[in-house]
Amino acid sequence: MLHRGQESTDGSGDGELTVPMAWLYAEYIADELLRSGDLMPPTSFEFRAGRDALALTVFLSDTDGELSGIRVVTQLETWLSLTAYDQPWQEWVEERLADPAADAAAPGPDLELAREAWRWLRETELLAPDLNAVPGGGSVAGEDEGPKVWTPAWQLGLPLGHLAMHLF
Repeated sequence: MLHRGQESTDGSGDGELTVPMAWLYAEYIADELLRSGDLMPPTSFEFRAGRDALALTVFLSDTDGELSGIRVVTQLETWLSLTAYDQPWQEWVEERLADPAADAAAPGPDLELAREAWRWLRETELLAPDLNAVPGGGSVAGEDEGPKVWTPAWQLGLPLGHLAMHLF
C-alpha cells in the first residue's frame, strides 16, 4: 500500500506506509503482562488504561530502540521501578514525549501512537472507588457500594500495570 511522505519499515523511503513496530510491540508486551495477571476483563476501560500506561513505560524506556523478547524479563525491574507508587511517572512520560531526541529515536507513527495513548490516558476519566474516603467511619460491604470519584485513566492504569508485572 503506497502512502506519500512515509517510509517503509526498513527506512528505505520507497513511499510505502511505515509500520509502527516499536509501539505495536510495546503494546503487545503490555497486553500480555496484563492478561497474565487476570486483573480486569480485556474489554474494560481499566484494562485499556493499564495496557496504555504499560505500553508507554515499555516504549519510552527503550532508549536503544531494541525491544526484544529476550530482554523483556530483564526489563521488568526497570519497568517496576518506573511505575512504582512514589515515582513521578507522569512527569517522566511528558518529558520523554516532549524531548526532541525522542523524535529521532522513534520517528513517525510509533511516537505519534505513544502521544495519542498519553493523550487518552490524560484526558479520559474513569469512575473508580475513592480510596481516600472512609464512608461512615467503617468498612464498605461491597466494592460497588462505596464512594466513587472520577479519576484520570493513567492514575488507574499505572497501578494496575504495576500489579500485573508483580504477578507475572
